[in-house]
Amino acid sequence: MTDNGSIAAATWEQVELARHPDRPYALDYIHAIFGNFFELHGDRLFGDDHAIIGGPAGLDHRTVMVIAQQKGRTTAERAMRNFGMANPEGYRKALRLIRQAERFQFPIIAFVDTSGAFPGAGAEERGIAWAIAENLVALAQARVPILTLVLGEGGSGGALGIGVGDRLLMMEHSIYSVAMPEACASILWRDIARKVEAAQALKLTAADLKRMGLADEIVPEPSGGAQNDYGMAADAAGAALRRHLATLEAVAVDRLLEDRYQRYRRIGATS
Repeated sequence: MTDNGSIAAATWEQVELARHPDRPYALDYIHAIFGNFFELHGDRLFGDDHAIIGGPAGLDHRTVMVIAQQKGRTTAERAMRNFGMANPEGYRKALRLIRQAERFQFPIIAFVDTSGAFPGAGAEERGIAWAIAENLVALAQARVPILTLVLGEGGSGGALGIGVGDRLLMMEHSIYSVAMPEACASILWRDIARKVEAAQALKLTAADLKRMGLADEIVPEPSGGAQNDYGMAADAAGAALRRHLATLEAVAVDRLLEDRYQRYRRIGATS
């Protein structure tokens, strides 16, 4: 195998690890890291989307607002959670939680784990693009610290809908990209079989994003992946969240918002 082929194969291994069906999902981390998590439901407009969950929770001496994408473990739960792909009402529920967090001055901690927003006709009819866009604006302007942790998959606008923040942390074997490899291969080459090639081109691994300056920290996982030791993975994630949150809480809010603005202005800059 050529060097390029070896790199592509290694990248695809990371994609498969990020999607491993036994990886811990958001609720596994939430119950391990936080106390008194109280899940809130509904967007007050249409319904309650089970692909996005959230609510206040205790983290040491403080209350935080947790917003997360939750995949299902069993077949029935996967159907109920829509495989972690949210409809507009999921993002509008997240928007409600963002506004509540700002009102009560709760830091926001977001757990990203989705292959993308749901692409169905109903989602389009109910304004999925607008719902995600509203969240981008709300997160960019929220006057509270925001931490984002990618647990497994971070796919497209579906991930960005809860992913804008002051710090981006990634689990060691997670991925984050403008599109999932299959979608990219289908769009660019009309050939899903080229998904491995697409994965390499997308530079979607945690190591890639850290090298490009997009990810602030890679959270180590147990040997072979987080699925091998939930407790160890949650301990590492909790320690990273506490460390970065303490740093952000020490920053004046106007400075925090300016830093957040400049953070996104710098993305893609060549000089």
